[in-house]
Amino acid sequence: MHLSDETKSRSELALEPRTLKVTGPHIQGLDEILTPDSLAFVGDLVLEFSPRLESLLEKRILVHENLRNGALPDFLEETREIRASEWKVGPIPADLRQRRVEITGPVDRKMVINALNSGADVYMADFEDSHSPTWEGTVQGQANLRDAVNRNIRYTGPDGREYKLGDRLATLMVRPRGLHLIEKHVLIESRPVPAFLFDYGLFLYHNAKKLISLGTGPYFYIPKLESYLEARLWNDIFDYSEKALKLPHASIKCSVLIETILAGFQMDEILYELRERITALNLGRWDYIFSLIKFLGQDPRFLVPERPLLPMTAPFLKSSSVLLSQSCHRRGAYAIGGMAAQVPTRSDPRSQEAIDKVVADKKREAAEGYEGAWVAHPGLVPVVMKVFDDRSAESKYNNAIVEASRDDLLRVPEPKISEQSLRANVAVSLRYLESWLGGLGCVAINNLMEDTATVEICRAQIWQWIHHSAKLLNGQTITRELFRTILKEEMAKTGAGPRSQAGEKTNYKTAGDLLDSLVASDSFPEFMTLLAYDYLR
Repeated sequence: MHLSDETKSRSELALEPRTLKVTGPHIQGLDEILTPDSLAFVGDLVLEFSPRLESLLEKRILVHENLRNGALPDFLEETREIRASEWKVGPIPADLRQRRVEITGPVDRKMVINALNSGADVYMADFEDSHSPTWEGTVQGQANLRDAVNRNIRYTGPDGREYKLGDRLATLMVRPRGLHLIEKHVLIESRPVPAFLFDYGLFLYHNAKKLISLGTGPYFYIPKLESYLEARLWNDIFDYSEKALKLPHASIKCSVLIETILAGFQMDEILYELRERITALNLGRWDYIFSLIKFLGQDPRFLVPERPLLPMTAPFLKSSSVLLSQSCHRRGAYAIGGMAAQVPTRSDPRSQEAIDKVVADKKREAAEGYEGAWVAHPGLVPVVMKVFDDRSAESKYNNAIVEASRDDLLRVPEPKISEQSLRANVAVSLRYLESWLGGLGCVAINNLMEDTATVEICRAQIWQWIHHSAKLLNGQTITRELFRTILKEEMAKTGAGPRSQAGEKTNYKTAGDLLDSLVASDSFPEFMTLLAYDYLR
């Protein structure tokens, strides 16, 4: 049967190879990931949901402009009834009912094996903040997860050591990229596809039925939401996917990261939009602070202090954390705490002090009612698990309802800034960007596991301090010139140039230029990844 293009349905067009074009280089051995059928499914998702995505991203721009013109985030009048009424989220699957420790990390082969074997309850496989989205790394990550789901993943290290899955595995969750990002190596009608649909669609197509047959399911962590309407988009994508792939209704489950100040005012609404599928909310501290600076940073009332003075006990963070816990428990969802980023080092005498700080922070979360928290390193799994095991055994946490007003959610500490912290922001950003540009998105720096969120908050703080001519503790004004002086000094420490002192090629020159663009521009660059992605292959 031959039909003209004009008479074909949209779904039929999506199956045509010319509709979705892969421009990335061929990757040996990975043809079984980028199959015609899996790409057709991704293409169908893109054709179905791109118009709504574009509308939502345009709405973001209007909201951001409104905030820059002096408006403040607030609880929405249009959704008051949702907040006031009583309702619950749907049933939580058995393998997501214990979430004391969730280990997070990128999707390279060794990490996938170690994370699943780590003893954590959940492994969040990350295509977002801890992943540098090179073409090869992204497609290889999909193959690694497929092999893990099929229980046949293996890895041989450079030293000859063999890695394979053990008997007890963490429950797998996958974090796709944010709504604002593109996958430039795959085009539909000559335009790059939305990265989140590429990450989500490939994983779901290849693994959903296998996961369900194993008694688990396709579970996702949703990042960077700014409104309940974006949560509604995700819910409709889940519903569409289940019908298209003939999966049981509501078999796709998700958790949502509250990592923008706007989403912080819409937690009930986000839970409601995803109520058949959502299992938990998680508060991402660095991204949350970054978003406050991004949206409100031009207002001197929201001038933030250095990072060490922004613990979760800071007023606006404490209020958001308690509100998240209370919102989840009222609706029958879990509250998952923030990241313990420390990398335990036995030879470092300060290691125990760092672990003690982790324990204190997790005890705070347990006291607020959190069911568990994130770790970045397997060595912290037993440390954090003990805290939440003790909390579960004692069942002691404060059930009192604490009302959080708009002012509570926006109350920032006094802006104290040391030269040491300014320099640290420059140094860690430079080192991370150099690694990210080289394809490594999860980097241990000063015994902390850093990801994209680290650079975002560091550069946002410096931009804001320059914008408001903030003062250091020694009285010196923070200016572009001071930043560039420090950047030059930190670049010199790396031996930066086309080649390092060891003779190896580095990305420090590009990293320094990128950091300057992010910090020294008159207007605030929305996301580091939007600027830096052009440099990746």
